[in-house]
Amino acid sequence: MRLLKKSSKKAGLPPGTLVHIGEKQTEDVRITLIDYDERHVEEKSDLSVGACSPFKASPTVTWVNVTGLHDMAVIEEFGKIFDIHPLVLEDVVHTEQRPKMEDMGEYLFIVLKMLSHNNGKSAFEAEQLSLIVGSNFVISFQERDGDVFQPVRDRIQKGKGRIRKSGSDYLAYTLMDAIVDNYFIILESMGERIEILQESVLTEPDPSNLREIQEIRREMAFLRRSIWPLREAINALQRTESPLIGESVAPYLRDVYDHTIQVIENIETLRDAVSSTLDIYLSSLSNKMNEVMKVLTIIATIFIPLTFIAGVYGMNFKFMPELEWHWGYPTVGLVMLIIGVLMLLGFKRKNWF
Repeated sequence: MRLLKKSSKKAGLPPGTLVHIGEKQTEDVRITLIDYDERHVEEKSDLSVGACSPFKASPTVTWVNVTGLHDMAVIEEFGKIFDIHPLVLEDVVHTEQRPKMEDMGEYLFIVLKMLSHNNGKSAFEAEQLSLIVGSNFVISFQERDGDVFQPVRDRIQKGKGRIRKSGSDYLAYTLMDAIVDNYFIILESMGERIEILQESVLTEPDPSNLREIQEIRREMAFLRRSIWPLREAINALQRTESPLIGESVAPYLRDVYDHTIQVIENIETLRDAVSSTLDIYLSSLSNKMNEVMKVLTIIATIFIPLTFIAGVYGMNFKFMPELEWHWGYPTVGLVMLIIGVLMLLGFKRKNWF
C-alpha cells in the first residue's frame, strides 16, 4: 500500500485539468445504476454515461456507481450531463484528496477513504470514494472493483428499513455509514495483529518484529490522516443549510459523527499500543542482552582465579614449590575444580543465575 501517490505530473497545469493521480485499478470503467422509490426498484449495469442522463430529472432516487477513474473522457461526460464543476471533477480523479465536504449549491461533493481487507502484508487497502449528492441522485466514484456497499444494495432490493421511503440525502448517509462501520472491522483486525505481535515480542523478540512494528506504525499514520478530517467533513454536513439535506436525516448524520469519534479514539488507543510494543521490543532485547552478559560475566569471574593459578604455575622459574612433586599436577587441578564449584554455588545462592 502506497501511503503517498505521485502528484508531480499535475504540477503546472491549469486549474480544472483532469489528470488521474493514482494507480490504474481496473481495465475498463464500469457504470452501474440503481433507480428506486417506495414501490419499485430497477438495477442496470455496464451502462454508458449517456444512458444515465434521463435519470437526472427523474422523480425517483437514482444511485450511479462509477468504478475506475482513469478514463478522462468518461469523467468529463459525467461533468457535462450532471453540471459538475471542473474543479470537483479534478478532485475526483486526484485520489490523494483528504476527506472533505463542499456545498456546490446544486449538489454536495463529499470525499471519503474506503478501506478493505487484503491478503497481502498490510491489513487493508485504501481507495478514494467521491460522492456527488444531488436532489434526487447520488453519483459515487471509486477506484476499483469491490466495496463495502453490498448491505446497502440488499436493503434497496429488499425494501428493508426506510431507505426506499427516503431521498438521496438518506442514501448518501447510508453509504457514509457503511464506510465508517467498516473502519471498526479494519481496526479490530489491526488490534488482533498488534496483540499477536506483542506476544511474539514478549516471548522471542526478533528483527522481523521491528519491521512489522514499523509497517503497522505507517498504516496507523495513514488511518489517522484519512479519518481525522472525516470528522470535520461530517460536522460540516450536519451544519450545512443546503436544502439537499433534510431535517429527518440530521439525527442519522449525528450518529455517523459519533461513530467517527469512536473510530478516532480507537486509532489513538492502537497507536499507543504500537508505541508500547516498540518499548517492549527494546526492553526484551535489552533483557536478553543482559542475560547473555550475565552468563559471560559469571564464566569470566570463575576463570579469573583459575587463570591466576595457571599463570603462577606456568612461570619458568627453576625453584618453585611442588614443581617436581609427583602429585603436583592433579592436586592443582583438583584445587581449581573445587574453587570453580564453590564459586558456582555462591552465585547460585545469591540468585545470580
